[in-house]
Amino acid sequence: MKPRNPWPAAYARLVLALLALVLIGWGTGQWLFVLLLAAAGALVWDFINLRRLEHWLRLTRKLDPPQSLGLWGEIFDGLHRMRMRARERDKQRRNLVRNYRDSIKAMPDATVVLRADYRIDWCNQAARDMLGLQWPRDEGQRISNIFRHPEFVAFLDRDSRETKSLSLPSPVDGRRWLEVRLVPYAKKRHLLLARDTTALRRLETMRSDFVANVSHELRTPLTVVYGVTETLEDGIGDHPELARSVHLLREQAERMKNLVDDLLLLSRLETGDGPRNGEWVDVPSLLGGVAEEARLLSGQRQHRLDLDASPGLLLLGNERELRSAFANLVFNAVHYTPEGGQVQLRWFADAAGGHFQVRDTGIGIEAQHIDRLTERFYRVDNGRSKSRGGTGLGLAIVKHVLMRHGAQLKIDSEPGKGSTFTCSFPPRILRQPLGTREPVRA
Repeated sequence: MKPRNPWPAAYARLVLALLALVLIGWGTGQWLFVLLLAAAGALVWDFINLRRLEHWLRLTRKLDPPQSLGLWGEIFDGLHRMRMRARERDKQRRNLVRNYRDSIKAMPDATVVLRADYRIDWCNQAARDMLGLQWPRDEGQRISNIFRHPEFVAFLDRDSRETKSLSLPSPVDGRRWLEVRLVPYAKKRHLLLARDTTALRRLETMRSDFVANVSHELRTPLTVVYGVTETLEDGIGDHPELARSVHLLREQAERMKNLVDDLLLLSRLETGDGPRNGEWVDVPSLLGGVAEEARLLSGQRQHRLDLDASPGLLLLGNERELRSAFANLVFNAVHYTPEGGQVQLRWFADAAGGHFQVRDTGIGIEAQHIDRLTERFYRVDNGRSKSRGGTGLGLAIVKHVLMRHGAQLKIDSEPGKGSTFTCSFPPRILRQPLGTREPVRA
């Protein structure tokens, strides 16, 4: 409701007071005395009301305003309404903050409010149980001084405004695993969230162990079957009607053996930690060997395969894993590029890090499939993939190898125009010795 305007009534009272002064001055003939007396009365009235206002604002907490008349009464009432609205807003804010904190306290996930320098402002009960924090005792403490896990400290030091996550054991109970996320909000403030993922990690470990155990148990009988088929092929002799059956048996045994080998490798990549003490891998030399194998794989299809590798650009990691990832990308390009097509391999570095790029002029991939290519057993075209002898695990292996090396995979493709797969490695695991050498080309 809009307050009424007090000025018309104030003007009316002023006019009446002036008329009264004129009449009194005319009747008494003491114009100057009457005017001085009226001015003094007005000053005393204003002084009394100013004193009431100051006393009410400074010393009293009661809501009722001082009693007065005229314009001063309207001012007191207006200030009273403003104070009431301000108190109501403060009450709503306090209730909102209280409800906000109560809701966060009830969350099963640990929640920590951090300042720009990662000092603790507040945390809930779950943060005390999972992270070992105590509030208000730890208020103002930098969280890395309390939670000193090396990976967590390095995690905080990454300068990024994007949401980040990390999986690591709880400092309170090493048997519990937490997924920790750092969410920036407001102006240079952060929200640290930690979720208990022990059950999920245990389930994932059980699944990986199951796959690894089953694959390991299958390896021996498959090796026997594969060996027997080779013996049968050598002993068939004059029985051409059996040759095709034995040949198909050997092909399928070899395919199952490759599948088991890929499953074992993928299981090891998923459950193992990243290469902490890796070796400096001579990537140009490694790619030279992969390129030669790709040419043998191409055979009579006569692909044009080019390699351009920066000389002496080394990568810190696991050579066996990197070879597996690079070979999967290159062999896929050969498999899915038509006869006489071109496959280009590049290994180079820039300010963003090191990059291994495989570009082909193959059949390409539709956009809706790209995000799912690294899933296990995902195939764009089942019939075409199986005819080429693939296991459906190659890109899943590539993804996990890159993750273990802190790298990322980017896929660009257009149907009918080919595909480009780019593996980008962080600068910290690159090294290029001094001296100039000719780039490796093949």
